[in-house]
Amino acid sequence: MIGLHNMRTRPGSRHRVKRLGCGESSGHGKTSGKGHKGQKARSGGSIRLGFEGGQMPLIRRLPKRGFNGAAFHKNFAVVNLSDLNAFKEGTVVNEQLLRESNLIRGHGAGLKILGGGELKHALTIETDRISVSAREKIEKAGGTVTMREKPMMRASRVSDEPVAATDESEPKKKIVKKKPTARKTKSTKAASKKKSSKKKS
Repeated sequence: MIGLHNMRTRPGSRHRVKRLGCGESSGHGKTSGKGHKGQKARSGGSIRLGFEGGQMPLIRRLPKRGFNGAAFHKNFAVVNLSDLNAFKEGTVVNEQLLRESNLIRGHGAGLKILGGGELKHALTIETDRISVSAREKIEKAGGTVTMREKPMMRASRVSDEPVAATDESEPKKKIVKKKPTARKTKSTKAASKKKSSKKKS
C-alpha cells in the first residue's frame, strides 16, 4: 500500500548532481568541462540556436517550399471611433473621405472600424468590417452602419448542352440484364459439321 510516508520517485528518474571544480581527481576539475578558452568557456557566453560562426546558416540555405498562409492574409486600414469626431454630424464617412483627410494611408484590403473612444454625434459609416463595440456605440449615438458589398465571385463554367428534365411522377423502367450466351468452341463446331455430313450421306 502506497502512502505519503513511503512514496518514492521512479528508479532512474533522478540522477546525482555533477559536481564541477572539485579538484583534478573528480574528473571535472580545472576547466570544469568547458574546455580551453573561447566563447563557450566564458561565463555567460552562449551562442544562439542556428548560429554557425557567421557562415550562411542551414535554415537559410535550404529552399522554402509548401503552403504559407501569410500570402493570403488581409491587412485592413484601421480607424477608431475617436478619430471620426472630426467630421460634422450627418456626414457619410467612407474610405475615400478618410484618405482625403489623411486618417488612413497606404494600401489595404479595406476599411475596419474599431470601438476605441466615444462617438459624439451621429454619422453614416460605410465600411468593410466593424467590431461589435464600435457598432453598438455608433447606433447609440444615432448613426448608421452600412457594409460595403463584396465583389461577385466568378461564375463557374457551365456546359451549354441542355439537360433533360426528369419527371419524378413517371415510373422508372426496370433494367433487365441479359444472360451471356455461351460461345461455340472449335470442338463443338467440328462435331456439328460431322453430324450434318452424316445426315446428308
